[in-house]
Amino acid sequence: MASFFFPFILLGLSLAASVLSNQTYIVYMNPAHRPSVHPTAADWYTAELQSLSIDPSNRLLYSYKSAAHGFAVRLDQAHVSLLQDHRSVLQIVPDPVLSLHTTRSPSFLGLLPTSDPLQSVETASSDVIIGVLDTGVWPESPSFSAGSSLPPIPKRWRGACEAGVDFPPSLCNRKLIGARSFSRGFHAAGGTRPAGEYSSPRDQDGHGTHTASTAAGLSVGNASLLGYATGTARGMATGARVAVYKVCWSSGCLGSDILAGIDAAVSDGVDVLSLSLGGGAAPYFRDTIAIGTFGAAEHGVFVSCSAGNSGPGASSVANSAPWITTVGAGTLDRDFPAYASLGSGEHLTGVSLYSGPSMGSKLVPIIYGSNKNNASKLCLAGTLDQVQVKGKIVLCDRGVNARVEKGAVVKAAGGAGMILANTAASGEELVADSHLLPAVAVGRKAGDVIRNYVIKNKNAKGVISFGGTVLGIRPSPVVAAFSSRGPNVVVPQILKPDLIGPGVNILAAWSGAAGPTGLVKDDRRTQFNIVSGTSMSCPHISGVAALLKAAHPDWSPAAIKSALMTTSYTSDNTNSPLLDAAGGQIANAYAYGSGYVDPQKALSPGLVYDLTTNDYIAFLCSLGYSSQHIQVITRRNEVSCANKLSDPGNLNYPSFSVVFGKRRVVKYTREVTNVGLAGSVYGVKVTGPEFVGVTVKPTKLVFKRAGQKAKYSVTFISKNKANITNDAFGWISWVNSQQTVRSPVAYSWKISRTLD
Repeated sequence: MASFFFPFILLGLSLAASVLSNQTYIVYMNPAHRPSVHPTAADWYTAELQSLSIDPSNRLLYSYKSAAHGFAVRLDQAHVSLLQDHRSVLQIVPDPVLSLHTTRSPSFLGLLPTSDPLQSVETASSDVIIGVLDTGVWPESPSFSAGSSLPPIPKRWRGACEAGVDFPPSLCNRKLIGARSFSRGFHAAGGTRPAGEYSSPRDQDGHGTHTASTAAGLSVGNASLLGYATGTARGMATGARVAVYKVCWSSGCLGSDILAGIDAAVSDGVDVLSLSLGGGAAPYFRDTIAIGTFGAAEHGVFVSCSAGNSGPGASSVANSAPWITTVGAGTLDRDFPAYASLGSGEHLTGVSLYSGPSMGSKLVPIIYGSNKNNASKLCLAGTLDQVQVKGKIVLCDRGVNARVEKGAVVKAAGGAGMILANTAASGEELVADSHLLPAVAVGRKAGDVIRNYVIKNKNAKGVISFGGTVLGIRPSPVVAAFSSRGPNVVVPQILKPDLIGPGVNILAAWSGAAGPTGLVKDDRRTQFNIVSGTSMSCPHISGVAALLKAAHPDWSPAAIKSALMTTSYTSDNTNSPLLDAAGGQIANAYAYGSGYVDPQKALSPGLVYDLTTNDYIAFLCSLGYSSQHIQVITRRNEVSCANKLSDPGNLNYPSFSVVFGKRRVVKYTREVTNVGLAGSVYGVKVTGPEFVGVTVKPTKLVFKRAGQKAKYSVTFISKNKANITNDAFGWISWVNSQQTVRSPVAYSWKISRTLD
């Protein structure tokens, strides 16, 4: 969602500057050096700071114990130098600033209350706890009003419902079982809390309430956004418990607070972590989320993170560590049509969630660029001439400022309506918004038609009308243009994103303190809101993972991820390949990973690609990281790289990313575990470009019993001796009459290197 509510990013960037000036750091420590005289790591950190004349009572923000070894602290440069020379310090990094990245999606995914075997899984999911790291929660939302509809809270739960401003602990219940707030890093970095933002787990923004209810909200009848998308709203796992960790504020999310939230969630006993936030690409030992989630995964916690909203640009994917399930966004088969009718007789279709008084049928003048400059064409604040705009429809180009903010600018200037036209950057992708005035968003082609009409006709006129909610849209799903793409620049041999889920125009619970646009001047209030972004697709996967955890409590996080990936699909409801909204062409694995999630099939995947902590350590060793850097990630006293992988791509991952570089031959090995029937036999099926030869040995896998493992090797040969500039894609599938276990393959001939 970050790319759609631009204040998150812009304020976050200004906060980033203050972080550097306020010198807040995360310090990672070597646990092997802790003297026995200190009973806890926190005691040790306090003593070490005191020994360096650093007052922990004023400087120490957090001590981490479960997801990382270290602490967050405010330091001046002299203190940094002292700590850098300390034998127990592995790494010191500035506290990073990160940004925040339904009634139809459950049925679109096949999650119906009467479906079998999902009904029994829903009941079992009451023992699964989903931790959501975000902007907090609006506990009064009916999505969290459990009452006695759920059984008692699992006894293993160790979390708390923290009291805070306008948040008594009594607001928690059998659905919302925990709520905590982390802001020490935010305040230490100079962040100021705007009026109305709560010093408690309460969610003023709405983002956290939306993501939490998407993952595990209860069924709520007659839900809608001001009449749009009316129906029964429910999360993916209605029986699962929700624990909320508020780590983000309106001006950004501090790495130290995020790490504290992960650390607490692991200690509290969550089974699934959902993080709809992130930053750019960085080596894993400098990536706060990668470090914290490694510890979570080692504790058996499944981690789902948003891929980011920086698409369709290549190599834009965030949260790319292999122990994270990285989620991109696609559409549903639901739309909210709106229309721009021109004086020329053209009738152009777009989308809108405007719910106020209509414009009627009378054509009114259309204006484009009231000050004859690009800023006014973008409808930036202060660029529109009220004399020229009053009573007219304003044509605004998409980009730079938020879509809803453009509408607010037009309304403030006296405009009667707005046509928001895409440019080449966003192509034909349409995202509906609950605008403050009559407005319609149109794609680039329709936008060019309108632009051409207005430029050539001094008396251009038009009118905007609205079509409500429409289901059964074809084709769907489609990959969202904003969804961040591979290849993975941190480790090119790991294909990211892993898969996609519903992330466009998603209805879910909302904060009672914010209007649906999130703008200060929006005084409307609604229990539900429709929002888009990989922030929305991430909790869909988190909720589905909770269902798989309920169905298969003995599965590891890697096994759950494998099941989600190998059963995903890549055909739309017209039985054609998934399209990319960015240009209308066929999408590829850099956009959708393994495909669009299919919860029904994921329950019974047949085979899984499993991984352990030692496998991830061998992978990290193959990246050439120093032992200190690996210790930062793994929290190990010592690290042995005796079993390091020969190539990062040899990690037992459910997908393949083959980087030839100067090589003509690449060979990888995989191991699958039979989680299906005894006596299962699979044959291999390979598809891909003709200029790559693929040999799989053996070509048949036979499993005498459930739980049995089998290895296979794949040799990839680049046949074309000429330099190949374009990437290519294929599939390796293990197939029998009941199952198809598919792994995408991405081929690149670029020279690969890992970030350091």
